[in-house]
Amino acid sequence: MAQRTSDAESQSDAVQRVREARSFAVQLPVLGRVPLPRPEQLAFFAAIGLLAAVEIIEWPVAVTIAAGHILLTDQHNRAVQEIGEALEGV
Repeated sequence: MAQRTSDAESQSDAVQRVREARSFAVQLPVLGRVPLPRPEQLAFFAAIGLLAAVEIIEWPVAVTIAAGHILLTDQHNRAVQEIGEALEGV
């Protein structure tokens, strides 16, 4: 039983290290460590910003799309994490 708990903890540690390796952050003098989205998400946000800047879409629409993308990505990450935790218990 103790071995199984140890394995689960080591798997959780490994998952956390992978998650941290896939994230990027910038150290700012006043704000400290500021996390940045992954490069593909940055490209998406840049494209939405460009569309709004050249007035192909209105800025409220761009903000709504970007917010929806952030929420959807966050929800997907939580769902995957919960599935992984459930599989660890099996």
